[in-house]
Amino acid sequence: MDNPAQNAGSAPVRVAKFNISDAPLSKLYPEKTIELGDVIDRRSGGTISIGYARYKSGEANDWKVTYDEALVITKGNFTVVYDGEDYTAALGEVIYLKKDTTIFYRANTDVELVYVTYPHWRP
Repeated sequence: MDNPAQNAGSAPVRVAKFNISDAPLSKLYPEKTIELGDVIDRRSGGTISIGYARYKSGEANDWKVTYDEALVITKGNFTVVYDGEDYTAALGEVIYLKKDTTIFYRANTDVELVYVTYPHWRP
């Protein structure tokens, strides 16, 4: 299936199914093994973004969430640190992040996750 997020100008997506191989993963930072790729974004005609992330075990990064976000862990064990407290999730668990929150992400193992943001996280 074509990636609707890459089909700018096409009709809005009504129903779609994805897996991580559909995501155009690219490195978030050149020096780290952290990859992200949207499968749904503003070009898809909706109000949310959906994508996949892959973190190598031990990778970590600071982040300022400027949107509401849910992280659904599909592989591994992932921690979000907020205000000195660890929020750790494993396969099938969800971490919710409120807009305007500064956090720290940490992959405790090799991790794959799905992120859903409202509104879109990229301009």
